[in-house]
Amino acid sequence: MIDLLKHHPFFSNKIIESCELLENQGYCNENYLLVANGVKYIVRKLIRDDIDRKFEWKVHTLAYAEGITAEPLVFDKEQGVMVFEFLEGEHKTHLALQELKLLAHTLQKLHTIPIDAKPIQLQTDTSIIDSYPKEYVLCHNDLNPQNIFFNGDVKLIDWEYAGVNDRYFDVACVCVEFGMDKQMQKVFLDAYFTDEDFVLEKLKAYKVIYSVLCKEWFEKNL
Repeated sequence: MIDLLKHHPFFSNKIIESCELLENQGYCNENYLLVANGVKYIVRKLIRDDIDRKFEWKVHTLAYAEGITAEPLVFDKEQGVMVFEFLEGEHKTHLALQELKLLAHTLQKLHTIPIDAKPIQLQTDTSIIDSYPKEYVLCHNDLNPQNIFFNGDVKLIDWEYAGVNDRYFDVACVCVEFGMDKQMQKVFLDAYFTDEDFVLEKLKAYKVIYSVLCKEWFEKNL
């Protein structure tokens, strides 16, 4: 990997000081922490060819313009490499009330980004959600704690599964992944929906869908 990067145009005029494989950081890519000229970068070697990487890069670029992700620096489709700025921050599994609100506001920003794309098809039985009106927006679709950084604000990473989906999918994902109790969920929902009404039964249904998809994904990939 380091030999490939030494000859890449982005790094050719930089001195690469280290390149460390990050273990257990994603299943669709090999992720490296690279230091060049004293600057940290995240380098991703793309290892799956069933993902629309051009669309992923487009979404990442749009999200960066909204200030909710790392700066995208390189997309080399031929070499299967992406490079991003390194984000300072931490992953969390338990959130304080203010962090819940920050995450809700970040999700609002994501869900207002316009994009021309067809809604994704959830690869499972969706009958439990079919009766609810669809509220299609650009969704991340994989908001587990490893894809969320906290450092005074909130940044999202890893956009492989991003696409147009009902916004309740992302909301349900966060509620499930952070194990929210009723109080935490209310704070999060009030911050996300602000003056809007939300439908708890729809949220419960999407929680079921998200949990089923997670189980099926892990059974297939691990």
